[in-house]
Amino acid sequence: MEQGNYAIELKNITKRFGKVVANDKVCLAVKKGEILSILGENGSGKTTLMNMLSGIYFPDEGQILVDGNEVTIASPKDSFELGIGMIHQHFKLVDVLTAAENIILGLPGKEILDMPAVTAKIRELIDRYGFELNPNQKIYEMSVSQKQTVEIVKVLYRGASMLILDEPTAVLTPQETEKLFAILRNMRAAGHSIIIITHKLNEVLELSDRVAVLRKGQYIGTVETKDATAESLTEMMVGKKISLDIHRPEPVKPEKRLEISGLSCENIEGIPTLKGVTFTANSGEILGIAGIAGSGQKELLEAVAGLQIITSGTISYYPPEGGQEILSEKTAADIRSLGIRLSFVPEDRLGMGLVGSMDMVDNMMLRGYNEGKGFFADRKTPRKLAEEIVEKLEVATPDVSTPVRSLSGGNVQKVLVGREISSNPTVLMVAYPVRGLDINSSYTIYELLNEQKKKGVAVLCVGEDLDVLLELCDKILVLCGGAITGIVDARTTTKEEIGLLMTRNGKEQGNE
Repeated sequence: MEQGNYAIELKNITKRFGKVVANDKVCLAVKKGEILSILGENGSGKTTLMNMLSGIYFPDEGQILVDGNEVTIASPKDSFELGIGMIHQHFKLVDVLTAAENIILGLPGKEILDMPAVTAKIRELIDRYGFELNPNQKIYEMSVSQKQTVEIVKVLYRGASMLILDEPTAVLTPQETEKLFAILRNMRAAGHSIIIITHKLNEVLELSDRVAVLRKGQYIGTVETKDATAESLTEMMVGKKISLDIHRPEPVKPEKRLEISGLSCENIEGIPTLKGVTFTANSGEILGIAGIAGSGQKELLEAVAGLQIITSGTISYYPPEGGQEILSEKTAADIRSLGIRLSFVPEDRLGMGLVGSMDMVDNMMLRGYNEGKGFFADRKTPRKLAEEIVEKLEVATPDVSTPVRSLSGGNVQKVLVGREISSNPTVLMVAYPVRGLDINSSYTIYELLNEQKKKGVAVLCVGEDLDVLLELCDKILVLCGGAITGIVDARTTTKEEIGLLMTRNGKEQGNE
């Protein structure tokens, strides 16, 4: 392929937010008919860079060239007219409309008057690239992977020849990921240029032609995927060698800490979210919880923490000192005081977990406040805690007095997880503890979870990356549609077995 054959070229792109330089003279090029992965730690500027290509931000300096011509992208409309389509992590679809209606939503002209022609054009795209999609199905009836398919077909329908996908496999099963990769390869064969932002190195190596690496807002280089390894890419990203082995110590004298029996919950509309869930969590073990997004993982942890209304079943807690406490009869504050902690890393990290306008010290105090130690009494302990979290988890912040909202998403997350771990729990429940975190920070958090395990804490970990759950956990509980479809030994199971359990609808759990 000749060197001039580029779909997009970025030259010396710089973007600042106040004093923070998100992109510093970044140069990057995507060839026609290739899949380029963009790798980088949190806050390395990947999403900011792509947001400039999709018209959400405007660069302070530098040039963007499309097909060799310099262009100005001042809005998403400009980006679309140049044939660039971005599929974001959070889909932008209207639930009550069909796939076809979402695909043409907002387009000018009389398309809506001729739905048969629209549907025929959509079916032609579906057949050409190998999608599985019913244009007449409503969005609210669809799985996550079907919604993602609608988003991809939507940008193709509108004529995009260059696609940007942000963390496209974060919420897919292994089987759905394989299907997506097959489609992306078909699109590459048809001449499309595809950029993928991801943290999963095994996917980068499997799918992409080349890999571009950013570090702290600067462009480090682009390498041919065939010449790269997980270790070499990590070293480029982080700037030093890192061991990519998750250490898994054997459980020492596991004892029953939590016993869940026949647990069922409903949401506000009366729809069941958990159906007869029964399992035991032991001290000194990490129990992984896997499932497609929305299978009841959130409700399960919240029920244990006293934040869900239980329709039937019991949750019993066995303290290290002996005895039994029935959690299903206690308030959330009582449950916390027993040493049962929940660190849920929500999609909206600031909305749910932290107060953006407060600094790290004040966010630490939010936890201490409930424990009856007057509000103004003690700023030293939270400050020390904040400083420890900054040091141990390498939080990128000028100091602990910086407002949390000015930190990157990944750094906010380290504060959330670090705060719960620091409270010396006996049961630690974490959900998506490394959601969106770079590889270096992720391994730090895995090590922190292992430290808790060695201290005899019962750790429950909801995760998205099955490769990680298989390496980190002792057992893995799989949820599908609110019911347990299996509890497997993480040391002997396979990714494929878990993927099948994640989609085994209708197999309700019997009492084990």
